[in-house]
Amino acid sequence: MPRYLSIVKLDESTVPAEGPSPELMERMGELIEEITKAGVMLDTAGLTPQVQGKRVHWEGGDLTVTDGPFTESKEVIGGYAIMQCKDMDEALEWTKRFVKVHEEHWTVTCEVREIAEG
Repeated sequence: MPRYLSIVKLDESTVPAEGPSPELMERMGELIEEITKAGVMLDTAGLTPQVQGKRVHWEGGDLTVTDGPFTESKEVIGGYAIMQCKDMDEALEWTKRFVKVHEEHWTVTCEVREIAEG
């Protein structure tokens, strides 16, 4: 079965300063448990804020490393999930359910892509 990467992108301006609510974390935990028991979830994690990250860039033979935060970014990658699904439609259904566990004040976008094998 193909594997899919769901890249979770967040608008950090909509993320509460105190982080996700306990209710959100409970809903997310329940969904992750369900998707894991279904044999779909292979790996998932959230990421630290972009202020703690670094960006490595290669262009024209020059290598640069930039400390976060990256001011030109509105959306940041907040996490990921690797799922094994029968097809893209199934991967999208699980991803839609993940996005919908968030409260309305969050702005969350997931990019779902099949992982190239071989």
